[in-house]
Amino acid sequence: QVQLVESGGGLVQPGGSLRLSCVVSGIIVRIYAMNWYRQAPGNQRELVAVITRDGRTNYADPVKGRFTISRDTAKNTVYLQMTTLNHEDTAVYFCSADVDVLNFGLRGYWGQGAQVTVSS
Repeated sequence: QVQLVESGGGLVQPGGSLRLSCVVSGIIVRIYAMNWYRQAPGNQRELVAVITRDGRTNYADPVKGRFTISRDTAKNTVYLQMTTLNHEDTAVYFCSADVDVLNFGLRGYWGQGAQVTVSS
């Protein structure tokens, strides 16, 4: 039905930057909220950032001022620009989206995850 594919993860030094992308594909009527989550080893998955269809954003406290979520509605893509990365940002980053799919209705979908490692 719907696939979410993340890209842009990798290894970065402390203080560095990365940009994650997530493309949503399928027979899509409309995409509503798009989100980024992350899960570090031994931790629960946590919400990092949210962007609504009309562009309103919200961020978890640890990333405020450092991360920026954005979306390109025409490309069904959500981005996460991450700056001033530190070791605590090391995690698998997942995108998710609330998608209205033709003949299936509205439900949430998840990507497979992208590893981000902050290390010197």
